[in-house]
Amino acid sequence: MFTHLIVQPIFNLLVLIYALLPGHNFGLSLIIFTVIIRLLMWPLVKRQLRQTKIMRTLQPELKRIKREAKGDKQKESLMMMELYKERGVNPLGTIPVLIVQIVVLIGLYSGLRKVIDNPKDIVSFAYPALQHLSWIQHLAHHAKDFDNTFFGIFNLSRSALGPAGFYLPAMLLVFGSATIQFLTSRQLMPTSKDSRKLRDILKDAGSGNQADQTEVSAAVSRNMQYVIPIFVFLFTVNLPAALSLYWLTGGIVAYIQQSIALREDEADMEKMADAQPSKDVSKIVEAEVVSQPKSKKSPKKKSTKRRKK
Repeated sequence: MFTHLIVQPIFNLLVLIYALLPGHNFGLSLIIFTVIIRLLMWPLVKRQLRQTKIMRTLQPELKRIKREAKGDKQKESLMMMELYKERGVNPLGTIPVLIVQIVVLIGLYSGLRKVIDNPKDIVSFAYPALQHLSWIQHLAHHAKDFDNTFFGIFNLSRSALGPAGFYLPAMLLVFGSATIQFLTSRQLMPTSKDSRKLRDILKDAGSGNQADQTEVSAAVSRNMQYVIPIFVFLFTVNLPAALSLYWLTGGIVAYIQQSIALREDEADMEKMADAQPSKDVSKIVEAEVVSQPKSKKSPKKKSTKRRKK
């Protein structure tokens, strides 16, 4: 079911681009495929980035809630949920984008593995409608004409480290994939002068002081911007270079998309700030005093004492 619903549609989209592209270069087809996938994911990505941006702005409010709850976890959770509801935040809003990315990556890997193991699968695994395209019919009889390189520079079927030994072009793609992953993660990290390292927070907690969960989460997120690129490097170093090219292209497009989305959010927030009228502090204080209920005072008794002349 996964093959028919996920792998085959993804593979056939790539085959369609490859068959219609002038020159029939597989590497360029993979880049165009990646850009199309990222553009189709743009609505989900934009929603995810908006959620991330809001969560960054809510950090001071979350710290305030932590102080007001005074260790009452139930009260703290209720206050946080109320804040999320008020600001329109969905804590699970980033999951759909992550699921789509994983599904596409697995589907693409399965499809590319078929082509790498047997180039004839580019014909047999294609939909019947695509099999009638002129270039696909040509490959059916001349499978050796399938060029699995990127303009002869990168052999996309080889891995950086594999049975054939070290392959420098693929290693450059792997390094580029890890680098762009670091840049896209860093782009979303909030910058705060008061931020403490996770090591300092844990050391302080070991001395008997209770660690702030919000501060711990922010520190873990900052560390992940270094951990995830390492995982990407280790994950792709033994895979065909085609996967590294996909990851690198997707990371570049994601960086551009994030720049656009974050810029739009900043512009929207500035418009909202300009639309709100400025408040006079003196008037606010006066309004608060007036709005307070007047306490009933007992009538003053007239003094029976006479003034001394």
